[in-house]
Amino acid sequence: MSRCTDRKQRRDKIKRRTRQQVRGTSSRPRLAVFRSLRHLYAQIIDDEHGVTIAAVSTLEKAAAGDLESTGGRAAGKRVGELIAERAKSQGVDAVVFDRGGFQYHGVIRAIAEGAREAGLKF
Repeated sequence: MSRCTDRKQRRDKIKRRTRQQVRGTSSRPRLAVFRSLRHLYAQIIDDEHGVTIAAVSTLEKAAAGDLESTGGRAAGKRVGELIAERAKSQGVDAVVFDRGGFQYHGVIRAIAEGAREAGLKF
């Protein structure tokens, strides 16, 4: 197998292991994040009902805007702020953070900090 496949399999294994403990409820939904090389995605998910409450990605003009890179920390911070705004408009103020098997540093950390600064609790 190539190294890239091994990396993806490792992340999927971590994600499955984490998902067994991190579950989103109606009162405290799950903030799931994903990053690719070019874009960032964040969703707030109620796992009890299987519903996505809010979603943001750097594919949207509101998130990408005038940023130099849509995959960097500045974009992560903006995605975090936007997901917090959209969650609050839906009546969600507390979430559980699901890093999706990614390490908590860099862009993933920037998303979390942006969401916290905008008022989400986790």
